[in-house]
Amino acid sequence: MKTKLLIIGAGGHGKVIADIALRMNKWEYVAFLDDSENEKTSMGIEIIGESTDVSKFIKDYDVFVGIGNNTTREKIQEQIESQGASIPVLIHPHAVIGKQVSLEAGTVVMAGAIINCCTKIGKGCIINTASTIDHDNVIEDYVHISPGAHLAGTVRIGSGTWLAIGSIVINNINITSKCKIGAGAVVIRDITEAGTYIGVPAKRVDG
Repeated sequence: MKTKLLIIGAGGHGKVIADIALRMNKWEYVAFLDDSENEKTSMGIEIIGESTDVSKFIKDYDVFVGIGNNTTREKIQEQIESQGASIPVLIHPHAVIGKQVSLEAGTVVMAGAIINCCTKIGKGCIINTASTIDHDNVIEDYVHISPGAHLAGTVRIGSGTWLAIGSIVINNINITSKCKIGAGAVVIRDITEAGTYIGVPAKRVDG
């Protein structure tokens, strides 16, 4: 781990990332890269360049992708990984992490989130505010579990899937990659085709 942290993206999600990093108190200096033309700071933290400048800083900084969009986050993280970036895991001090939980590079666990024992979380995931992931889950890369979403035991979520705010997945469910589960939806059956699913119980709404 390095003494400085660089966050790519100074928007809403990036600001939450910065807040968590500051609360972790592991870095002496935190800065942003962002493509906004006129902004020099965000929440009082310096913006020291654009996202395309990241290669200039990789030697001296840990780098974290603070982008909420799964596809964009994946693209940027894969790029900086190929350049040898040191990518940390960020965990809010008020999150609860069970025994034998694994978290891969670029994943953030936000305030009030609970991840119970024997769960595996891939890289570049967002485990958002007050979400819960119960025992023996497998969350693949670049998944976003939104605020207040709840996953019961032995659930598997495929890469790039987004579970919107307040969604629920019952136990022993598999959801394939690149799905969108709508706000408040309840998933009670396996989802084997990528698409958008809404309602109670969740049903596909796109072609």
